[in-house]
This record gives sequence, C-alpha cells and structure tokens, in this order.
Amino acid sequence: MAVETKQHYLLGSVKNALRLLQAFTLDTPERKVTELASSLGLGKSTVCRLLSTLESEGFVMKDPESKRYKLGLSVLQLNTIVNSTLEINRESQPILERLTDETGETAHIAIRDGFSVVYINRTECPSPVEILSHIGRQNPMHCTSSGKVLLAYDRNGWVDRYLEKGLKSYTKKTVTDAKKLRETLKSVHENGYDVSNGEFIEGVTSISAPIRNYLGQVVYAVSVVGPTNRMKASESGIIYKVKKAAHDISERIGYWKRT
Repeated sequence: MAVETKQHYLLGSVKNALRLLQAFTLDTPERKVTELASSLGLGKSTVCRLLSTLESEGFVMKDPESKRYKLGLSVLQLNTIVNSTLEINRESQPILERLTDETGETAHIAIRDGFSVVYINRTECPSPVEILSHIGRQNPMHCTSSGKVLLAYDRNGWVDRYLEKGLKSYTKKTVTDAKKLRETLKSVHENGYDVSNGEFIEGVTSISAPIRNYLGQVVYAVSVVGPTNRMKASESGIIYKVKKAAHDISERIGYWKRT
C-alpha cells in the first residue's frame, strides 16, 4: 500500500521532463527532438511540449540554425547551489588541491549511487588525460579504485547485490570473477587503499582511500588518477599521500579515531 501511495503522487510529466534533462550528456550535449523522442520512448509532440516548457524556464536552449537543444543556464545555477551545500566539497577542496600539487595528477571525491560510483568533486592536473571522471560521471564500481574502496567498507550487503548483476569486462585486466573480487575487497579493507591499474581504461591508473564521516562510516572515497606510465614511477609515494588526504578530509568532516 505504501508503494502504491508513493507511486500515486508521482507526476508523469515531471518525471518525463527530468528524464529529458538527463538525456543530455558530455557525449551528447546537443540533441534533436527526434533523437530525444526515440531515446526516451516518447511521442514527438510530447517531447516538443516538454522542451518548450523547459526552454521557457531556462533549462534548455535551442540553436536556431541546427535546431538542436542543449542544457540552459538554469541547470548551471542549480549545480552551483548543490555544490555550495555539499559539506564534503567545501571541506575536501583544499585537500584535493594539495593532493594534485603533490602528485601532479587529477584528484577526486567519489560517492556510491546505486550500483555506480559518482564523482562529486575534482581538481585537475596541468596535464590531464581523458579518464572519464568528470563531476557527475557514473562509473562501475568493480574496476575503479574508488568503487572498490566503497564496496570494501560496505556494511549493508551491497557487495552481494552488486555481484548478483554480474561483473562486466572493460579491459583485459578487469576482474570478472566474483570470488577474486571478494578477495580483492578484503585486501582493500585490510590495507586501507586500492590501486586500479588499467581495469576500467587501458593505460590509466587510479589510487583511492576511504573517507570516514563523524560516525566512522566510509561514505566517500578520495582518489588520484593519471596515466599508468606516470603513476607507476611514484606509486608508493602516491599511496601515502592519498591515504593522508583521506585522513585529513575525514577529520575535517568530523571523524576522530577512538582509542
């Protein structure tokens, strides 16, 4: 009954409008009406009405020449508000900047969202590479260092549920065996960090460590990511710096180790 009541209050038009906004990605920042209708499974007239409404409020813009739509400035305003209210972003920013200065690589803060890891803060290095880790990006958990860290410290049975859906292979180094992944997660928990070498993207290495909240729960992960040829040369030093960053951020958001 509770589920039925909740569903009763969902507005289909609002849900479709939100789905439409989510259809714009870094890979497809501009889209035609027909493309949106096809990807969303909605009628062209419905999509046109949704776009007109969103355009009137500044959430989408239409290019008069190409007739394609893209996200509007109202989305940027909401993003600014969200970032300003996330304590973890405020408290982690100086540490991320320090980490990038120390390692010369891009640093991130990530959180679990369902069966994915999502990057919510980032400082970019002077020589960035294409690593698919922009803010808001969702990546798989079993082949990214932040994802494995968050799985390793899970207390709510997410590992079992994650394994039930199968482990997709992205490179030759991706772990696709459930038993082997469990062994890896056990090692991550014992060592307090993870190193992912080319498991998601060939030639890219990431190193991550857990961030604890005031209750001691691991809800975030901090990571450094860069080309394997740069990271490998100073891996042990980067591991130390990432763990130190995780410790410092944890303290800034209220964690203190009980003795």
